[in-house]
Amino acid sequence: MAFQSSRIFAQKQLSGCLFRGILTPGLRATTVRAAAASAAARPGEDFDAKNARLRRPQSPHLTIYKPQLTSLLSLTHRTTGMIMGSIVTVWGIGGLFMSGHFSETLAAIENMHVSPALLLAAKATLAFPLCFHYANGIRHLAWDMGKFLTIKEVYLTGYSVLGVSLIFSAILASL
Repeated sequence: MAFQSSRIFAQKQLSGCLFRGILTPGLRATTVRAAAASAAARPGEDFDAKNARLRRPQSPHLTIYKPQLTSLLSLTHRTTGMIMGSIVTVWGIGGLFMSGHFSETLAAIENMHVSPALLLAAKATLAFPLCFHYANGIRHLAWDMGKFLTIKEVYLTGYSVLGVSLIFSAILASL
């Protein structure tokens, strides 16, 4: 019974495919060999040419999918981690080649008379990756403990992480 239902499922999945006859009962060995021979790569034929010859559809890519909160937050979590790692690396290497003390560098930045709006934007740009990565890390720890794993809770915690991140970023940027 399980074999029969899995065969029916596979036939539905492969409908319109070149190989749908393989799953039908009473298949002869010559048919299998003929199908395998037609699917074999020909000399000098690359992967794309073989797929075009066999009329295989192109694999869908990110452009056809509707963005979801979960995938966007996952991408943002990874991106903020890379941004923070890059900032720490640049500051660390910059500290090796910096002449004088760090307070002198801060005084030089203050003497540049940067507009308050630009300074606030720069501080918020530095604060958001830290706040988001930290809040989303707590969310992942809750998931590791088996909490908030239903779809409704995943979306609720996702929006909460975004809200908390923006609020704390604004607080840190205003200091």
